[in-house]
Amino acid sequence: MTSTVDVLAYIPSPPQGVWYVGPVALRAYALFIIVGIVVAIVWGDRRWVARGGEKGTVLDIAIWAVPFGLIGGRLYHVMTDWPTYFGEGGDPVDALKVWQGGLGIWGAVALGGVGAWIGCRRRGIPLPALGDAVAPAILLAQAIGRLGNYFNQELYGRETDVPWGLEIFERRNDLGQVSPQLIDGVSTGEVAFVVHPTFLYEALWNVLIVLLLVWVDRRFRIGHGRLFALYVAGYCAGRFWIELMRSDHASLIAGVRVNSFTSALVFVAALVYFFAATKGREDPAELRPADGEPVDSETTEKEPEKNVEDGNEGKDEGASASEPVSDDKAASTASAGGEAGTKPIDSKKDDAND
Repeated sequence: MTSTVDVLAYIPSPPQGVWYVGPVALRAYALFIIVGIVVAIVWGDRRWVARGGEKGTVLDIAIWAVPFGLIGGRLYHVMTDWPTYFGEGGDPVDALKVWQGGLGIWGAVALGGVGAWIGCRRRGIPLPALGDAVAPAILLAQAIGRLGNYFNQELYGRETDVPWGLEIFERRNDLGQVSPQLIDGVSTGEVAFVVHPTFLYEALWNVLIVLLLVWVDRRFRIGHGRLFALYVAGYCAGRFWIELMRSDHASLIAGVRVNSFTSALVFVAALVYFFAATKGREDPAELRPADGEPVDSETTEKEPEKNVEDGNEGKDEGASASEPVSDDKAASTASAGGEAGTKPIDSKKDDAND
């Protein structure tokens, strides 16, 4: 029998996950995904700059990666739960309703990686290095996104009587329908059941792996996509056991949830890559775009020519001799030297990109 203390310790679900401002629906699920994406871009860009890359690169790549990732995440969800949309009683149109929930992380990472690869090729930077920079940020974004499942009352675990159990309420929508699965409904205050808060388990696990990735990166300075592989392996390890606790509908293979199989296979693949990939970290010069230096450096280099024409040649030469050389100018000089003669750095970039 459940004690009063246990009941008071239960985690209540939010009364609703959708709010309407006139005809506009504000959905918690979408809001948390957007917040996660912003956090991933901002933190990922800072990590990229710290490794020697240019500021703003992650945002440029995200323009390609985010749309691809959203499409990939939805495709994976629909493919692994196709009877819901194309089976008896299903509506194929619902497969397009992303706002109702349902994004598979493996599809998001896989197709998002394709988008990131396109962006990296356009800028002439190595994709593995970018993956290492954004890996902790992506996982933190996933943890933030799990809060959307909390507001939707979805993806929870089996019924339980543990003190930290999650209360799932009955919800009623505008049509008068009552069910705990109504994403656009409002709580009636009646508890339908108490379950394992698997959304919370996964969010906490993700944060733990984020801290581990940051420590490993600082302690061992790994690169060439190996930190990204650790992110994938760490996430899959947690997702495997969390999937075993879930009770929501899912496609099965030999009685085991498809996501559990996917977690195991991707985990092994990530470890293989980690041990097979190149050791060490990329040279910061490799993280600069292959198509040239920033506009500021070009403008700075052209100014002495203008001053020479004005008759200030001696003055400019003196200023140039005493002027400290910036990182951007050094990079520009190295780039110019490479174009004039040998190109060891360009060759290394092509290898990384391929």
